[in-house]
Amino acid sequence: MRAPDFWAGPGDGGWRARLLSPLSALWRHVARRRLARGGAGFDPGIPVICIGNATAGGTGKTPFAIEVARRLIAAGHRPHFLSRGHGGTARGVVRVGGQGASAVGDEPLLLAAVAPAWVARDRIAGARAIAAAGADVIVMDDGFQNPALEKRLSFLVVDGGAGLGNGRVIPAGPLREDWPDARARADAVVVIGAATAPLPPAGALPLFRAAIRPLGGARFAGRRVLAFAGIGRPGKFFDTLAACGAVLAATRAFPDHHAFTAAEIAALRREAAALDALPVTTAKDGARLGPGERVWVEVLDIALDVAEADALDQLLALVFAD
Repeated sequence: MRAPDFWAGPGDGGWRARLLSPLSALWRHVARRRLARGGAGFDPGIPVICIGNATAGGTGKTPFAIEVARRLIAAGHRPHFLSRGHGGTARGVVRVGGQGASAVGDEPLLLAAVAPAWVARDRIAGARAIAAAGADVIVMDDGFQNPALEKRLSFLVVDGGAGLGNGRVIPAGPLREDWPDARARADAVVVIGAATAPLPPAGALPLFRAAIRPLGGARFAGRRVLAFAGIGRPGKFFDTLAACGAVLAATRAFPDHHAFTAAEIAALRREAAALDALPVTTAKDGARLGPGERVWVEVLDIALDVAEADALDQLLALVFAD
């Protein structure tokens, strides 16, 4: 789905948000009851690090989960990823390898390129399988609002350009829960990208700032491109391409996790040819394209640079302290 315009700040969302506020109260009540019933959660015998957020839509959870896993690997640990596999059809507990995005989702394919990744809607069953496979730590992409597992460390990821939007709970705004409730269960806050929106108060929690770093973006400098993306905030991708020096001949935004049809792919190819432009998309979108479709599309990969890298490593090390 694409977030409605009134979810964005500044302001409280106006009359549409106020009209939906009774439904927000119901959402808030159900979410709090669900979390309260979950108790402490299941302990799989190895630490669980949760990369979550308080809002619907893309904040950069997956790139930060990848960065955390890379740092754990560099420190000599054996992380495995656990994901729900949003958009995939796989059932049960599935180790990612050889499947397509239609089966396991797009994000697990990106995760599996860094460390073993598992898809399981039953988080407890997934955690048990990971522990049995020899991992010494689980990095859970999303699941902050899921109480099934005991979490040793939880990060709340915030998009610097969007913040908390209008500050209201779904469906009146983008919040999955009230910010103070989320912050009370978190151990750190991560802001990704330039803070052009008001940022929520981190309180006493450690605050990390991360910047998106394009990989190989120089090859697009001065080139006309048709940029398309089906992610939480396509504008972030378009801005990143522009910062690489690309000339944006056209941009096309699709809903998050969008499954491109053959007709849409053909239309994008025709438009790119008419504009004499190079089709470029994100790694996440590239994972959803078939082999025959990827050959005519360039993919811009990214990494994250964490300003407080040493402090992040120290916090991760505490996960393994007795």
